[in-house]
Amino acid sequence: MKKVLKYLVFVLIGLVFIGTFVYLFKRSQPKEVAYETLSPAVMDIRKTTVVTGKIQPRDEVNIKPQISGIISELYKEAGQTVKENEIIAKVKVIPDMSSLSSAQSRVRLAEINLKQAQTNYDREKALFDQKLVSAEEYDKVRQSYNQAREELASAREALEIIRDGVSSSNKSGSSTLVRSTISGLILDIPVKVGNSVINSNTFNDGTTIATVANMDDLIFDGNIDETEVGRLSVGMPVTITIGALQDVSFDAALEYIAPKAKETNGTNQFEIKASVKVPSDLTIRSGYSANAEIVLQRAEQVLSIPESAIVFEGDSTFVYVQGAAGYEKKPVRTGISDGIHIEVTEGLTAADKVRGNMIIATPNK
Repeated sequence: MKKVLKYLVFVLIGLVFIGTFVYLFKRSQPKEVAYETLSPAVMDIRKTTVVTGKIQPRDEVNIKPQISGIISELYKEAGQTVKENEIIAKVKVIPDMSSLSSAQSRVRLAEINLKQAQTNYDREKALFDQKLVSAEEYDKVRQSYNQAREELASAREALEIIRDGVSSSNKSGSSTLVRSTISGLILDIPVKVGNSVINSNTFNDGTTIATVANMDDLIFDGNIDETEVGRLSVGMPVTITIGALQDVSFDAALEYIAPKAKETNGTNQFEIKASVKVPSDLTIRSGYSANAEIVLQRAEQVLSIPESAIVFEGDSTFVYVQGAAGYEKKPVRTGISDGIHIEVTEGLTAADKVRGNMIIATPNK
């Protein structure tokens, strides 16, 4: 039994050795290479570049209050449309105590002055009615009385503005009412009822009550590398695709190319903008990520072959053309390429057969 097992082990080792030898022998044999045969074709070739960016409204306005205070009411919310001068929110004024005290003091002083002016006027009028004083003296006293009345009205109105943010004589133009400065769609209302807000001044930009934009006038905003910006010109057609909207593309026109580059991740990028023509049945949201395809060069109905068939040697280009004795190396001159096909301007005809990619590799028999 032991002898049989011993023989079997020797046999297995011999089979493994023979199999390995046969495998290595086949791998060492020269292989016959076959190539795909290509025919030049007449077609349109476009050299394009794709720029990433965002869709955003051309005019986006931040609405800020005219006075500081606390939001007491909100009349609109994000997603609603608003017309120019329409009220968005109401601000409750928190008066400055020093200013309030001064305004109250001014009112009290104006009341005292009016009371004295009233007394002087009544006395002067009685004397004038009895023709004991001249009309000139009477007019002076009456004028002082009217001025005192006007001063009291002005002081009370100033007190109302400081205390309430609005006067009783001008409620319709109240600065406590925050109004939209343009017509459009409300993109965002970052405040809530009860939030403190401040007006824009020299030292502060102010609190944004709402962001309003005209969503009927959209632009594409993106950045292009400095190696390609030189081929762009204002007015070039652009095709826009949005990742959030599958199988949807629409036209745009390049309208702005930045004169100065910005360094981004170690490369110089130029900002570009294109006016977007959105179909009426399509809803676009501000901030959508988008790609803009721009045609840098175009060649129509030119002779072309797959770029993989071109052999590059220094500044020269060649192809292998099928001849009587096999493939022959032939110089050609090329034009523009779209990354897949390349234009051939000299050296080939439509009747030539060009060697393409290797399609099969088998050992010689």
